[in-house]
Amino acid sequence: MAKKQFAVIGLGRFGSSVAKFLAEMGYEVLAIDEDQERVQDVAHIVTHAVSADTTDEEAIRALGIRNFDVVVVAIGQNIQASILTTLILKDLGVPQIIAKAQNELHGKVLSKIGADKVVFPERDMGLRVAHHLISPNILEHIELSSDYSIVEMKVPSSIVGKSLKQLDIRVKYNCNVLAVKRDGEMNITPRPDESLCADDVLVIVGRNEQLTRLEQAYAEA
Repeated sequence: MAKKQFAVIGLGRFGSSVAKFLAEMGYEVLAIDEDQERVQDVAHIVTHAVSADTTDEEAIRALGIRNFDVVVVAIGQNIQASILTTLILKDLGVPQIIAKAQNELHGKVLSKIGADKVVFPERDMGLRVAHHLISPNILEHIELSSDYSIVEMKVPSSIVGKSLKQLDIRVKYNCNVLAVKRDGEMNITPRPDESLCADDVLVIVGRNEQLTRLEQAYAEA
């Protein structure tokens, strides 16, 4: 099976780090930016690096962008260019568009015009760091809305061997365990009486304040 091909548009700090990481993982990466200097900075790492104005439909079409599986729109401060580029990519039929947003409003616009996933790198990194400081067991924190989130929590040593029924997370913290990850497999119907193992990961959804209570409880446990 052929590996996915990626294009990254916008080679600021976020875009260049995404492009370099994908290239180092062995994927084919096309890196694009208007700034020739930024293009040169990644040219020796990625598969192809070109200078182009991605708000020009003909220029972007000429790059064969529709042949890439995923395009990451990582354009920095120029919100207008970010939106126009995303629109063009959607019109060209790019299979998956991941767009970086500066703020909530920018993110809403990107979603409405066809971005398949919108990311908030600065905000998300801040959240990740904060949650990791609260509890080192938190591997991932995904904000669903301003009120609700999903967390992936590595089972702390204090609850290894206990069952979900014994922990009673739903009653104690008003949060729901959606799944248990074990040995790379996701079990979305874990048995209430099954004992948790040391390397298990709990996938939990709940209100943000309740999740924070849960994280603090298990950080201190």
